[in-house]
Amino acid sequence: MTSVSTSTSTSTTAAAVPRLTELSHGGGCGCKIAPGVLAELLKRTVPMPAFADLLVGSDTADDAAVYRLNDEQAIVATTDFFMPIVDDPYDFGRIAATNALSDIYAMGGKPLFALAIVGMPINVLPRETIASVLRGGEAICAEAGIPVAGGHSIDSVEPIYGLAAIGVVHPQHIARNASAHEGDLLVLGKPLGVGVLSAALKKGQLDARGYAAMIAATTRLNRPGPALAALDGVHAMTDVTGFGVLGHLLELCRGAQLAARVDFSALPWLEGVIELAQRGMITGASARNWAAYGADVTLAPALPPFAQALLTDPQTSGGLLVSCAAHAVGEVLACMKAGGFDEAAVIGTLVQGAPHVVVA
Repeated sequence: MTSVSTSTSTSTTAAAVPRLTELSHGGGCGCKIAPGVLAELLKRTVPMPAFADLLVGSDTADDAAVYRLNDEQAIVATTDFFMPIVDDPYDFGRIAATNALSDIYAMGGKPLFALAIVGMPINVLPRETIASVLRGGEAICAEAGIPVAGGHSIDSVEPIYGLAAIGVVHPQHIARNASAHEGDLLVLGKPLGVGVLSAALKKGQLDARGYAAMIAATTRLNRPGPALAALDGVHAMTDVTGFGVLGHLLELCRGAQLAARVDFSALPWLEGVIELAQRGMITGASARNWAAYGADVTLAPALPPFAQALLTDPQTSGGLLVSCAAHAVGEVLACMKAGGFDEAAVIGTLVQGAPHVVVA
């Protein structure tokens, strides 16, 4: 197997340029603070006063904040940044920007503009490497039809890049993660396994085909979000990122006070992920995720031994997870496939019960 080259695209000789992933202790959405630790930190913060026009805040761990301007318009605001998941600086910028804009789409919003968040080890990385990261982010924003209108930068020990993104949504078309209904079907837009592929890349075990699949998935904008949110049968929506498909599904269950049943065989996977997982290409974030929420998950004994790691695998720039009425599932799948998400699949259903996920 020919592994992917990890050299950076700069004018400096490869021997003098460190790999981006060598400069960071984690990468992509695997850098997220573990959900259990994050919950403990948030408990220690001072409760904010209520604001009538703040339609979505931090109370349900939703993807972005939403503030009503008037009866027709609400602002969607989010920020997302992380350390390199790949060594190519242009790809890193593209992935980080796609991931940040996903939060706008997951709320049913249309992006308006973005601000860059940049932290770079200025005396370690060549200027061209850093500029290439920025160009990658700008390229994705151009694809989304928005400008990068400014930002903020610091000299940082580890390379960091992301966006603060601003969008707009009609107040009646906000897609929350806490409004699912009993009996809803669950539709996942992108195949899973980005964390597994990134672990293989870091160990020099990912071939060119696997790398191309990872880049294609993580740089595909979740643009069907607004159209999905406008469908009558769509009740809730989120995107699957650092907490894995189980973690983000549990957030949806907790918001609606419902349980979920997931069909493991229905889950879509990126090419090569199952084989790599069998060979132990697992991220540390997967174990941290399970430690945080595994008590609220039941895995059928017949599942393969690597199922737990796959289900908690942190996804960087993952797919939309839609909770919709059974009669609307055809429209949801058609909308996703019209947007280029041919792997979209029904993966389970929501049922009555305390927040819990059963995978069989």
